[in-house]
Amino acid sequence: MTAIDCEVKHGENFTVANIGKLSQLNRFLFQLPSRAIEVEGKLFIKQILDLTSCEISFNKLPAKAAIPFYHKHKQNEEVYLFIQGKGEFQIDGKVFPIVEGTVVRVAPEGERTLRSISDEDLVYIVIQSRANSYEGHTILDGVAIDKKVSWLNSD
Repeated sequence: MTAIDCEVKHGENFTVANIGKLSQLNRFLFQLPSRAIEVEGKLFIKQILDLTSCEISFNKLPAKAAIPFYHKHKQNEEVYLFIQGKGEFQIDGKVFPIVEGTVVRVAPEGERTLRSISDEDLVYIVIQSRANSYEGHTILDGVAIDKKVSWLNSD
């Protein structure tokens, strides 16, 4: 299955996609533009969802595998959300453990890499957006609507 094969539904104010089970991320292949490396288990969803404010990727690093290079960004910070496995994350020469539930923010200039150190795959989501571009707090941006939710009982 490729990103093109994902089930996608569009509405005036939404896009919904089903990329399938995270345990099957290895069916996606990503060609790294700056190097002659093909990465199995990496799916970017900006184009699938028509995102306008960030890039999101789903990632699966095989058990006991490592990213074989460092990278950084010109403008974007990244947030890594680890949802399975154990590993080590290295930023600017500092190494720290990562496990399910670990969340890491990396500034654009941070030189980063990571590796899996367990017998299970390391599964994580990365959210990428322009550093210092967020000007509003989520609670202040939300607006309550005085309308009964359709699936609640009509008592």
